[in-house]
Amino acid sequence: MSEDFNVVVIGSGPGGYAAAIRCAQKGASVALVEKAEMGGTCLNRGCIPSKVLLSSAHFLRLAEKAELFGVQLGPIRPNWAGIQTRKEIIVAGFRKGLDGLLKSNKVKIFEGRGIAEAAGKVRVESGTDNIGVAAESIILAPGSEPTKLPATAFNGETIISSTEALGLAEVPKSMAVIGGGVIGCELACVYAAVGTKVTIIEALSHLLPGEDRWAGQLLARELQKQGIEAFIGQKVVSVETSGTSAKVSLEEGKTIEAEKVLMAVGRRPVCDAETIDALGLKMNGPAINVNDKMQTSAPGVYAIGDVVGTTFLAHGAFAEAEVAATNALGGDKKMGDYSLIPRAVYTFPEVASVGMNGARCAQAGIETVVGRAFFRANGRSAAHNETVGEVRVIKNKTDERILGVTIVGAAATEMISTARALIGSTEEVTDMVFAHPTVSEVLKEAAEDAFGLSLHTPPGN
Repeated sequence: MSEDFNVVVIGSGPGGYAAAIRCAQKGASVALVEKAEMGGTCLNRGCIPSKVLLSSAHFLRLAEKAELFGVQLGPIRPNWAGIQTRKEIIVAGFRKGLDGLLKSNKVKIFEGRGIAEAAGKVRVESGTDNIGVAAESIILAPGSEPTKLPATAFNGETIISSTEALGLAEVPKSMAVIGGGVIGCELACVYAAVGTKVTIIEALSHLLPGEDRWAGQLLARELQKQGIEAFIGQKVVSVETSGTSAKVSLEEGKTIEAEKVLMAVGRRPVCDAETIDALGLKMNGPAINVNDKMQTSAPGVYAIGDVVGTTFLAHGAFAEAEVAATNALGGDKKMGDYSLIPRAVYTFPEVASVGMNGARCAQAGIETVVGRAFFRANGRSAAHNETVGEVRVIKNKTDERILGVTIVGAAATEMISTARALIGSTEEVTDMVFAHPTVSEVLKEAAEDAFGLSLHTPPGN
């Protein structure tokens, strides 16, 4: 015997739960299978816990500068146990809320390992029990796991992944972060703020290799002011552990000793091998191959989120969930331009971008004009003492369409969604009224500068 549904979703991360709810809203009967915690990596080991820790770190940084605001405080010191408790409370609250949200949408939750045995057939392994679930469509959203360097295994003690780094019982005196991407830079900011001596090692030419060089260089400069040392363009040769510490050797002969080594070289898609074999899924390495309708090579089976290796972003998974949910119920929806999904990094300062960056435009042979504006000239930023950073708006020189926006500075991750609305536009931004004083005026100034119309950016900057 098996229970019958219109759609079965495997995985309850942002992509999985969004797809389940959207299908239910469209009137479908939906089953959701989850083998671990509800909410997946994002809620439990990624987006939410990391941002809670970053918020505490940001508060500490602000408190250290209280006298600049005319405020006198006593000695400032972190309460790591309190920070961790707050994180757990917030995560547990969202997990409970998500469980209730799914049930209120009449999504039936199955706890256990979900294996797609064939098109329209899923087996749920829960303890010693096997439950059969049948469905017209299956949506795979099993997520990802931390990537490790060859010959360097996580041991959970001295060599750790982001999962362990989010919940260390004590603040380490030193930490070597291998990887200067999003995860590495964000967690470096957290631990530096609470007193850890942090060193970042990045093999490529600048921090945040997915962004333009200027953004990574600006971030590196500001991280250095926070006591974070960065070795750029240097590869790790070996990591050796000894007792409660580790030694990281770089190819140029430099050796870094630290209590903890955080492996932050990205994440890799992970899908149950039995499902891959049973469905005969076409793969791109560890990622499931899909078309622009999020269809896999197996009829009636869709895949979304980290397992397809596109954005590794929760909001990217949300977008893919909309497409998969529509098509799983007989629709005909396609994913749009992935570059239009905003990219956000919650470092100090924040980094965010959308559309094409300068490097991509150069690779495509597009002649551009770049508008720039600086946070130091913004009144609200001065009031907040958050004057570091700039905005760059890239315009196609031929047709004057805005192609991309990159922001480095406070509130960058909040402004980038507004920047998304500018992509493809040729509208004279002088007609767009931004409230004053707001930090978002920096975005307008940069857009105006791309058209040679900025009031507050000096010519030639």
